Amino acid sequence: MSAIEMVAVTDVGIKRDHNEDCVNIDIGNGIAVLADGMGGHNAGEVASSMAVEFIMRLLKEGLKKFPQGKLDEDTGFSREAILARDSVVTVNNVIIETAQARPECSGMGTTVVVAVFYGNRIAVAHVGDSRMYLLRDDYLSHVTEDHSLIQEQVRRGLLTAEDARNSAIKNLVTRALGVEQDVEADVVEDIAVVGDIYMMCSDGLTDVVPDEAIRLTMLEHRNNLDLCAKTLINLANDAGGPDNISVILIRVKQPFSRKKGFFSRLFGG
Repeated sequence: MSAIEMVAVTDVGIKRDHNEDCVNIDIGNGIAVLADGMGGHNAGEVASSMAVEFIMRLLKEGLKKFPQGKLDEDTGFSREAILARDSVVTVNNVIIETAQARPECSGMGTTVVVAVFYGNRIAVAHVGDSRMYLLRDDYLSHVTEDHSLIQEQVRRGLLTAEDARNSAIKNLVTRALGVEQDVEADVVEDIAVVGDIYMMCSDGLTDVVPDEAIRLTMLEHRNNLDLCAKTLINLANDAGGPDNISVILIRVKQPFSRKKGFFSRLFGG
């Protein structure tokens, strides 16, 4: 039995003619990546697919090189969290260099949220307004905090969460990959409890489906992640589907142990 169950679904939505979201999961390595691209002439699609592809590759290669759950002495974060963060920073430079070399990709960028499971813990790195939620028991909470102008106003008490959801500037992000050379990825680590369900999603879902509707849907279909993801997509499309919609659902079934790489076997990790 796999320690975690993962499902990933992406949909173009109703109003868009192509999908600039990108998702990928690797159950064997406990990795999930979601990106929401931006930029004209399909450049957003290029940025998001580059982000997901490169981060997946860097994580798979990097996770082989150290024992699971080893702490970084300088930061106190796990090596998994540091690797996730550094992979995001690396791909940011790749996207910028590609945009400079290819005029048709000028101005492209993407959000990203990355999850790595190890033992009974999860490491998350993210940039932008793509989110991760946690459903534990009956309670839905935010794991990430949006890097957006509207979220800054909510944090300062200038807007309520409901005002923010209806704001005309809700999609203005303050951080994204491909915009500036120096990008800071937020890192979160937490204990992953058996029975927890994590959801990663693009703003095509959260812009039109309230958190309470998401919570109720996850509760109703918590035993069928595939149906749950498709139902969430349908809710967004029923609300007009103004944007691409992506959902990754992850259920924790037992503590996660990835296959050991050469260095882990060599040093007994």
